[in-house]
Amino acid sequence: MTQSQDKNFASMERDGWADADTAQHYARFFAKAAEQCVPELVKQARIAPGAEVLDACCGHGIVAEGLVAAGARVTALDFSDAMLDLARARAPQATLVHGDATALPFETGQFSAVTNGFGMPHIPEPPKALAEARRVLRKGGRLSYSVWQGEGAQSAMAYVFEAIGEHGDPSVRMPPAPGPHDYCIPDIALPALEAAGFEDVEMHIVASEWQIADPDAPVDIFRNGTVRGAALLHAQPKRNAVAIRKSVVDKVLAEHGNSGPWTVPIPAVIVSATAI
Repeated sequence: MTQSQDKNFASMERDGWADADTAQHYARFFAKAAEQCVPELVKQARIAPGAEVLDACCGHGIVAEGLVAAGARVTALDFSDAMLDLARARAPQATLVHGDATALPFETGQFSAVTNGFGMPHIPEPPKALAEARRVLRKGGRLSYSVWQGEGAQSAMAYVFEAIGEHGDPSVRMPPAPGPHDYCIPDIALPALEAAGFEDVEMHIVASEWQIADPDAPVDIFRNGTVRGAALLHAQPKRNAVAIRKSVVDKVLAEHGNSGPWTVPIPAVIVSATAI
């Protein structure tokens, strides 16, 4: 049985993001694309100066930093102490809280906006996180969250996970989990948001991207700076790992030219809604 099958999704995520090296690698490399999404995420939250805002799943603090710059009074929450250590340096004006986005330790109606930067794919039960976001929001408050764009998008994420699907050892599998792109798919996101008590849903695509010096860099970014990717890539036998890497290199060269550096897309969707 592979490492990715030894534990359930929730414990895999918690243990993976507790690792300081994973958190730091994510912040240093993967988050170069996530940073490009912060302005739209903050814009869609419609922050008023002095507003009380919760940044759930705050990670290393880039959204909290953007909210502070917009004039908000920010509380930032994450389940990873390793990420909170990074957020403390990135957004020192924010109040940092260790906690669970599906069981928020805050009063009903405490906030005028809730943001969530790429946290939804890491939550075992996303509808609970939406319900909790609605509970702590005032009527008319805004929820704004980001998810990496999925099916049909040209994306470094697709390059890596399609290579795993084609060349990976079939015995290396994820434990049962929500799809990584589910909550930017209208047929999934809209009913879930409506059920949680939201209306006026908007979706905006951000054409975020990575600048890479090596065509196999996406493999290492996912292998060293994520949890889902690491679970699937670290457990591969050597022959499969080599084939996965070659497939990603071939795709980068075919799509973005034979000579680097390369600009590789990894687009995101900003989903926002109003609390009823």
